Amino acid sequence: MKKQLYKWIFFRLMGWKIVGSINADLKKCAMMVLPHTSNHDFYLGVFTRGITELEMNWVGKKELFRFPLNYYFKWLGGAPLDRSGGLNKVEAIAKIFEEKKVFRLAVAPEGTRKKVNEIKSGFYYIALKADVPIVPVAFDWGKKEVNLGKPLKPTGNYEQDLAILKMHFKGVLGKIPENGLQL
Repeated sequence: MKKQLYKWIFFRLMGWKIVGSINADLKKCAMMVLPHTSNHDFYLGVFTRGITELEMNWVGKKELFRFPLNYYFKWLGGAPLDRSGGLNKVEAIAKIFEEKKVFRLAVAPEGTRKKVNEIKSGFYYIALKADVPIVPVAFDWGKKEVNLGKPLKPTGNYEQDLAILKMHFKGVLGKIPENGLQL
């Protein structure tokens, strides 16, 4: 029922489409979601998750996951990030990957909805540390499509791998195009 409602809103009312797919057998990955220029990107992710029926996750500081909102955030795919014990973010998120059977982490590597000039590398080092592939996901407001790319296993050569990943986002427009990263 929920899937049908999401499809009706997303496809019929909003006029969007989903291009590509993520193989359901890929239980763990880091999804590199670009561009992130608006709060509207959140519900595109929620609709995509509901329509594809794939568990997709995000992390937030553990303080967000207090009663009663903890149930809602977990239902939306959220996982509390605990950085106690001297763990940095990369190590703490890699630990979440270890603990879960299914964890497809959505990350906006721009780190903000404001104008930025470069991609933050955290998503890459999380994938490398957790030994999971990176799936590029484009929210293209120009074409009204969510484009799910092919997984890339990080090699450890950040610049080389990033160049390959960036190709997925060529010509993609964010909701607020002037805030989008120029690739």
